Amino acid sequence: MRVERVGVVAKSHLRAAVPHLLAVDEWLDGRGIEPVFETATAALVSDTLSLRRRVAEKAVIVSEVDLVLVLGGDGTLLSMADCIGAAAVDVPILGVNFGRLGFLTEVTLSELYPSLEAVLAGTAHIEERLMLQSTTVRNGAPIGRHATLNDVVVTKTARSRMIELSVWVADEFLTGVRADGLIVATPTGSTAYNLAAGGPIVQPTMDALVLTPIAPHMLTNRPIVIP
Repeated sequence: MRVERVGVVAKSHLRAAVPHLLAVDEWLDGRGIEPVFETATAALVSDTLSLRRRVAEKAVIVSEVDLVLVLGGDGTLLSMADCIGAAAVDVPILGVNFGRLGFLTEVTLSELYPSLEAVLAGTAHIEERLMLQSTTVRNGAPIGRHATLNDVVVTKTARSRMIELSVWVADEFLTGVRADGLIVATPTGSTAYNLAAGGPIVQPTMDALVLTPIAPHMLTNRPIVIP
């Protein structure tokens, strides 16, 4: 994989990342690689250094770079994954953990530069993850489309009673659900809301989905793993 541009994204307002952002900028520049800073990330370092770099919004960056470097937690990585899915581009993400959870951002600060070196050398393992695309339809017309790495959740409004759902897979009826909602999770998302709702952890590279009712009102409503 040839890397000529790297998108640099940090967790919003993460002041602790500033010295590392500056170091990454210098490291990439010294190797002839152009950093492209996400708008809010560039604002973090603007007071420290007059950053003469290209700056762009998240949705734009993913279509202009060969790699996205994320300094933050899983939430920051997920927001970039959603942008990549929405843009329908094939850009890898290297996640460096600055948050409290690190299911997705597995690289530690001490591993940052060895990991970047491996990417440039073409020896880094790139793991493909399944994503979901959801369409909400009302009265026969689509009213919203979303691409997501973790899950799609059908749930009730704040004060409404439990909801009743009919769940179909392709053209086959699967089950009826009486609950507070339903989580449709990818293997990556199996350690997120799905896990908190009592669903199983699924190995991330499996070609499967998990359907997990939220607070079901029937003993027979249980999580289901489908291919």
